[in-house]
Amino acid sequence: MGSRTVDCFEKPELIGEGTYGQVYRAKEIETGEIVALKKIRMDSEKEGFPITAIREIKILKELNHDNIIKLKEMVISPGPDNGIYMVFEYMDHDLTGLLDRPGIRFSVPQVKCYMRQLLTGVHYCHANRVLHRDIKSSNLLIDNNGNLKLADFGLSRRYLNDVNANLTNRVVTLWYRAPELLLGATKYGPAIDMWSVGCVFAELLMGKTIFPGKDEPQQLNLIFGLCGSPDEKNWPGVSKLPGYNTFKPEKPLERRVRETFWCVDKHALELLDRMLTLDPAKRISARDALDAEYFWADPLPCDPRSLPKYESSHEFDTKRKRQQQRLQDDAAKRQRLQHTSQHNRLLPPPQHSGQGYPQMRPGPFRHPQDGNPYGRYNHQNQAQGGGGGGRYANVPYPPPPLRGPPRGPSRFSGVDPRGGGGYGAGGPNYQHGDQYGAPGTRRGSNTMSRDQNQQYNRQH
Repeated sequence: MGSRTVDCFEKPELIGEGTYGQVYRAKEIETGEIVALKKIRMDSEKEGFPITAIREIKILKELNHDNIIKLKEMVISPGPDNGIYMVFEYMDHDLTGLLDRPGIRFSVPQVKCYMRQLLTGVHYCHANRVLHRDIKSSNLLIDNNGNLKLADFGLSRRYLNDVNANLTNRVVTLWYRAPELLLGATKYGPAIDMWSVGCVFAELLMGKTIFPGKDEPQQLNLIFGLCGSPDEKNWPGVSKLPGYNTFKPEKPLERRVRETFWCVDKHALELLDRMLTLDPAKRISARDALDAEYFWADPLPCDPRSLPKYESSHEFDTKRKRQQQRLQDDAAKRQRLQHTSQHNRLLPPPQHSGQGYPQMRPGPFRHPQDGNPYGRYNHQNQAQGGGGGGRYANVPYPPPPLRGPPRGPSRFSGVDPRGGGGYGAGGPNYQHGDQYGAPGTRRGSNTMSRDQNQQYNRQH
């Protein structure tokens, strides 16, 4: 434990909050450096320091990579608070916050730049025998220099090639959870992280989550509807998984990945198809994905330093702004309806001839519209402005489909394509949802209680 106290930092600003702690943006007094302070919640711990925090600290101290969030130190809070804080390097955005910003569309070189950094970080973890087990867009942090880092290692653990080892399948936020976990597998490896990476990739391509299930049965239905029915032919051994007979579709379903992502170029589609392979043994690895033709075909990934700089965007902030906007919209709608009602009461009564004034109805309410050792950069792909620049400045990704905007309904219409009207599908998020490790309330649901999660984490 560090010997310094939290008094070494000033002006803490809350940027994330969840079941296991809060995350603050703070400034170190001595150096002026901006950092992120994650306060570990201890008030309900019956057995001392949380096992998830112990695991995260241990693994982060052992990992050292440009695409992995850096744990700088641990500090304590003196006095009756007696709090413990993890001090991280500060990142300006998380990917969820950027995707939720109105009007932002990533260029092709920008998507390739983010994906290559993500795969490089994941490959480093797997090469060091670490499973992340909670990859999702809100756990991918981005700074204004274009650097992407993988964060929140609270569910991560080391793994061995032990065929007899049993691991908990109650990991990974629901919307990013691999089908083998949903079917009850307790023997798994890096392939579960690659499924999550595929979900993030699809989100970058389409601008919305592709599997926003409210519970595990619906999540599997969404997966099978896109990726086809699992059977012994396309997934040897699947019939032996505990949940196979319960959740297998009544009628065979065809794989529809290529038809669904018709607007994506062939190299991106090929890579996505291999990431979203049902059989984990056939799913592409991070190392092989880095060598995919997608990253070597024009337009090449841009230099991270050329990416546009955005106003700070975190999931916590965008969710709060969305809630405020919804409240303003509701207030404006009530005022409009009240004004119309008062106007109707001032109208004269109908004429005896039977011809009266037409009834005044409220009009439609409109809501406001608002480096890498694995490859080479294209330094001409300057992604300035609204997500693209240089000779690719006017190439949005993907090209606008003829079937309507890819992001679905207006972000202020009360119907969020990510589920649950902007708050997540069907209740609280899986524990550990915040970008630095403190959970949010957006990305899928977790049907386990907090005590059950703790029990699983202690055992696995």
